[in-house]
Amino acid sequence: MASTTARPPAPKPQVKIPKKAGTGVLSDPIGDMLTRIRNASGARHPEVKVPASRLKLEIARVLKDEGYIAGFEVDADGATQTIRIIFKSRPDRVQVITGIKRISRPGLRVYARKTEIPRVLGGLGIAILSTSEGVMSGRQALRQGRGGEVLAYVW
Repeated sequence: MASTTARPPAPKPQVKIPKKAGTGVLSDPIGDMLTRIRNASGARHPEVKVPASRLKLEIARVLKDEGYIAGFEVDADGATQTIRIIFKSRPDRVQVITGIKRISRPGLRVYARKTEIPRVLGGLGIAILSTSEGVMSGRQALRQGRGGEVLAYVW
């Protein structure tokens, strides 16, 4: 009589699926941009890439105009666009951006009248405002007599 022993099943081949960069749905894309800038600056990276939008481009423009970053470029990868933000550092290799904080967020919007535009660190930093004339620094908004939503503080 022949003995029939059950053979173990053949092992399944392991297939590694490459992970995509964290491109999920964000409830606060501006906060995500500011966090990426804060983390990359603190880790002394020369640049950082963030997903692009018109508002993010305007925030990057304000940061460049105020001298906090060296520049930015828009990279198009098919249908998606990313902003490459190039950091500026001082001669002693210290990053120019020492702090960045989101103020108005989706859960709590913060607005300032033209007479109530906040001063950051006694004038050493800037407030980024979204006004009816576009995104601008607190100094520009004060000169133009505009109030608006306080997006962030940078120092």
